[in-house]
Amino acid sequence: MEQLIQIGIYGFVGLTILIVLAIYIRKQTRESKEVDVKIQLAKADGTHEPVSLYPVIDPNRCIKSGACVDSCHEEDVLGIRNGRATVINASRCIGHGACFQACPVEAISLWIGTEKRGVDLPHVNPTFETNVPGVYVAGELGGMGLIRNAVTQGREAVENIVKTLKKDSKATYDLIVVGAGPAGISASLAAKKANLKVLTLEQDTLGGTVFTFPRAKIVMTSAMDLPLYGKVKFKETSKLELLNLWHDVLAKNNITIKENSKVQSIIPDGDIFNLETVNGEKFTTKTVLLSIGRRGSPRKLNVPGENTEKVAYRLLEPEEIKNKKVLVVGGGDSAIESALLLADQNKVTISYRSEAFSRLKVKNSERINEAIQNGLIDVKFNSAIVSINIDHVLYTENGSDGVKKLDNDLVYVFAGGELPSDFLKKIGIKVTTKHGESILKH
Repeated sequence: MEQLIQIGIYGFVGLTILIVLAIYIRKQTRESKEVDVKIQLAKADGTHEPVSLYPVIDPNRCIKSGACVDSCHEEDVLGIRNGRATVINASRCIGHGACFQACPVEAISLWIGTEKRGVDLPHVNPTFETNVPGVYVAGELGGMGLIRNAVTQGREAVENIVKTLKKDSKATYDLIVVGAGPAGISASLAAKKANLKVLTLEQDTLGGTVFTFPRAKIVMTSAMDLPLYGKVKFKETSKLELLNLWHDVLAKNNITIKENSKVQSIIPDGDIFNLETVNGEKFTTKTVLLSIGRRGSPRKLNVPGENTEKVAYRLLEPEEIKNKKVLVVGGGDSAIESALLLADQNKVTISYRSEAFSRLKVKNSERINEAIQNGLIDVKFNSAIVSINIDHVLYTENGSDGVKKLDNDLVYVFAGGELPSDFLKKIGIKVTTKHGESILKH
């Protein structure tokens, strides 16, 4: 009798395990099919291939914890297929590295470039010095767009500069930092801490790329060590909060960022460098740290009001933009995709200088034409922006002298960019095209 009871218990337990296992396998199969469909759609839409920093998963280490998927704040970048994490929409990855930090078994590394799409990066050695002695690179230009890691690189680059800095020189500055994004701000603070005579030049506004973020939240995957301040333990913060922190720490240490000073040339002259800005300003320095964006400078409209916070040059988290009158300037794929993303929850107008869209992806062409026919998006062809104001935009149409008014809350400009490759080559910095290489791994 006792044996029969034990057999019954074992049988019940075994049946329960089989049922649970069957439910698990069925659920996994269903989820895998859903991810397969998303991947096929991503390939059709052209979003499966990465355009910048992106995650690569080691299938032999992945344990399907799902932590990477949960930690990602962009939609459908990662998913679970056949019991392993996989990339769905790589082009949506903005490189904040939350998945990299969240993986409990260190199965994720961050890569740049693919076999199909190469990415140009400057030559740098472990001290962040380029092949041009005295010129250093830190942050996004070197492929590291993550805020925390850019801050770390900026600090470490200056620490390396201090070790080799020549004392006897006729240069006005020990170091000129070009770019005031996360790496540049960190470098400026580290230079002040090391008692260097430093000047920081920013082509636009303090914060660099961060200033252009339209997103409500900026993810800080872990604490960062900011020179002359200490640990910054934001887990999630707004763009304004982060910019205010930088303003405060710079002000407390009497560091002034020279804004609207785009550097157009860096010329070696013996053991110093001569720098000149587009404004005609000239400076001399012993060393240079380039902490500019890797994508280069967004092409500006050069109209009054363009430097206000209502203007951005890329779109992040479109779902956060609701009930706004939005103007998208440009007619390429980036402009069209952004306009389509915003059209569901906002009143969207596109301003394009040509008489028709051209060279669009097939799917984008079909979708924008459908949106126009359904009245979801208004397009003003042959138009040019005259000025950007608090609650409206002035523009001309069809080359006429008459100025028209458009009620407006936000402006997104997609007019292309001025890539930094030529700038680097003029300095003499070697640039290599990376066709898939890990730049951040455990």
